Amino acid sequence: MSSVEHIAEDRAPDGVRPPSRVRQLAAASIGNAVEWYDWYAYSFLAVYFAGQIFPEDAGNSLVPLLSTFAVFAVGFFMRPVGGLLMGAVADRRGRRTALTVTILLMGGGSLLVALTPTYAATGVLAPLILVVARLVQGLSVGGEFAASTTFLVESAGPGRRGLFSSFQYVSTTVGQLLASGTAALLAALLTEQQMGEWGWRVAFLVGALLSLLGLWIRRGAQETRSEHQAADRPGLFEALRRHPRQSLLICGITAGGTIAYYTWTTYLPTYAQVNAGFDKGDSLTVGTLSLVFFALLQPLGGMLSDRIGRKPLLLGFSLGFAVLAVPLLHLVTDSFASLLLVQCAGMVLLTGYTAIAAAVNAEVFPARVRAAGIGLPYSLTVALFGGTAPYVGTWFKQAGHADLFPWYVAALCLVSFLVYLTLPETSRQKLER
Repeated sequence: MSSVEHIAEDRAPDGVRPPSRVRQLAAASIGNAVEWYDWYAYSFLAVYFAGQIFPEDAGNSLVPLLSTFAVFAVGFFMRPVGGLLMGAVADRRGRRTALTVTILLMGGGSLLVALTPTYAATGVLAPLILVVARLVQGLSVGGEFAASTTFLVESAGPGRRGLFSSFQYVSTTVGQLLASGTAALLAALLTEQQMGEWGWRVAFLVGALLSLLGLWIRRGAQETRSEHQAADRPGLFEALRRHPRQSLLICGITAGGTIAYYTWTTYLPTYAQVNAGFDKGDSLTVGTLSLVFFALLQPLGGMLSDRIGRKPLLLGFSLGFAVLAVPLLHLVTDSFASLLLVQCAGMVLLTGYTAIAAAVNAEVFPARVRAAGIGLPYSLTVALFGGTAPYVGTWFKQAGHADLFPWYVAALCLVSFLVYLTLPETSRQKLER
């Protein structure tokens, strides 16, 4: 039997047949890709349906208020809530149950977006429905990291936790690329009017159907929570109450990683447009090429961490960004080659965090509260520092201090570097089950 078919860790959970590691990996990865396809589709297609749902000339003052709530509150509030609630489901009812719930929520939210009526047809009910849909999706994507992280790492065999961990960001990137590719394909096949009237709905219907595929794959996966934990029902805030140091560690581990991730994978094209006059179309092309490069790097980073340990990669990532974030961002010009070089260089450094984030987080908490312990502090830190990166960068620019944003990124990475120095090396330790 090949190494791909070895059982998870040293043995399977008590009384359960050894799972197929390939099926386990597919269940977490494909489902996660579908989750992020649905999440990113909104961003790529909002330009087409925004006018139908949030008309600028609407006389009702609730419309712009609801628009703001949909864009900000869902992303920054519901993800931590989802991390806590779905993490608790994973700890109390099992990892597979939580994964089933998250993908059903995401598929349902995507379907609701697809069926959202126009403001002209239903008035303020239209933005209300869209807000509800995004609340559901925010809850889902917040819980997905906690559940799939735990499931992925617990499914890995000896010496493979880093490799399995890397597929968290491989699948996230694949979902992002699928969303952008679907939006680009629809825009190429349909006229501007068709896209605005109904074309955008197709992408969300596709997302709902893909969620059914992900659900089918996940239903065939095997629970990784051991049998003796099945009767255990940890409280909702037990991880935070009993393990406050570990919760703070997750925040410190994540702070530098999330600001670097969102800056390099999401905000950098806009940063180049605003600060260097970079062409919008070319910046999207560079972003797509660099994301493909980034996805290919992840398994290599995961395997390297299984060989040499987690700390060297984490320290290399954080120190690299602390020292190089400012000069790299200052190298961005209106040249295609310069942006591609800067973005790919950042992706190499970033892999030191993203490839092993799932493994590092899972190795911090004991099994009984692992998912909830990861979910809340991770999602909260992402909301505070990662999701706000574009807004902070734009604020610095508007305030006339655009040069301060690279220093902000470097400072947060330095904070994480200091945290990483205190971490024990866990790559050779047996994962508590």
